[in-house]
Amino acid sequence: QVQLVESGGGLVQPGGSLRLSCAASGTAFFNINPMGWYRQAPGKQRELVATVSIGGSTNYADSVKGRFTISRDNAKNTVYLQMNSLKPEDTAVYYCNAELLIPRRTNHWGQGTQVTVSS
Repeated sequence: QVQLVESGGGLVQPGGSLRLSCAASGTAFFNINPMGWYRQAPGKQRELVATVSIGGSTNYADSVKGRFTISRDNAKNTVYLQMNSLKPEDTAVYYCNAELLIPRRTNHWGQGTQVTVSS
């Protein structure tokens, strides 16, 4: 059974930084492609933030390009999201996502971590 454990959320002032981590267990790193982060603000649909492939290729939402950086440590089976220049509109619950390849393609989610950007 795959488990995704997130950490690193919290309260930060506008312009500040946070780093989210998501550790996967129960499967090998080469079985997860891609890993990524999504977010859901109150009253809104869950949306893509960023993804990273097993080879390191990245994809970002336009709203976070140039401010957020996603990275992946395959040795630790962990994905990170470095968030800089945070804005109040970045406030949301952030969810880690992992797409497994074997035995069949399935999507898995972490429990979510709250990020609040406020002065």
